[in-house]
Amino acid sequence: MAQMVCRLTDDIVLGGDNPVLIAGPCVVESYETTQYIARRLKEIAQETGLPFVFKASFDKANRTSISSFRSLGFELSLEILRRVRAEVQVPVLTDVHETAQVDTVAAAVDVLQIPAFLCRQTDLLGATGRTGLPVNIKRGQFMAPEDMQYAVEKVTSTGNTRVFLTERGSSFGYHNLVVDMRALPTMRQYAPVVFDVTHSVQQPGGAGGASGGQRQFGPYLARAAAAVGVDGFFIETHPNPAQALSDGPNMIPLDELPDLLTSILVVWRTARPFFKPLGA
Repeated sequence: MAQMVCRLTDDIVLGGDNPVLIAGPCVVESYETTQYIARRLKEIAQETGLPFVFKASFDKANRTSISSFRSLGFELSLEILRRVRAEVQVPVLTDVHETAQVDTVAAAVDVLQIPAFLCRQTDLLGATGRTGLPVNIKRGQFMAPEDMQYAVEKVTSTGNTRVFLTERGSSFGYHNLVVDMRALPTMRQYAPVVFDVTHSVQQPGGAGGASGGQRQFGPYLARAAAAVGVDGFFIETHPNPAQALSDGPNMIPLDELPDLLTSILVVWRTARPFFKPLGA
């Protein structure tokens, strides 16, 4: 039986009366940029009435090229996330890539995320589950939606039921992802589901040693997911995506986010009475 809600913090629940916004830059670029984006996103979330979790990766361990920017460093990036969490007073989500990182990262943030490429890693899923923090498992581009129930079970086997899934598209040939909207109600049988607006339009490795993207399609997919039924939206954003150090081509410009969220909410609130479990 699915756990139809996931409490992220005392005040934020996936599966509640409003979709949760998980948003931020792809990676921690600097203290100033990270703090600015967090503060602006908190304002936007308050204006739209959305519960908000700030997202930024402390390390991009799966960049296409060895020459691509990965991180400011483990300790510095985590310290920036700690400062933003305390100063802006927002809950923070970040990825973990190895079991050795889990406890240190868990002490600095509120939600742990399993990257899509690592969603089958039993030891990593177990280690994140044992922290007691909420765990976001991103569906691998190679995974059938129904097989994500086993990833959920690897976390819940630790006694931690605070787990949710994020849809980010499936590999379709080379350098392209396609979102099968059937995946959303399928995975929602096992845990609350978040739709990743920006990685769904990524083109992995499609820009000659870096990933490309088609951000113009993000709003269309976001509204489609809102109509199908999800519990939150994951959106990477930046004041100037062209200058972002990672995933710029698929990020939503920060100043375009209020209009995008407004359009998503119109669809989500209209469709919500029809968000019934698969087969009901």
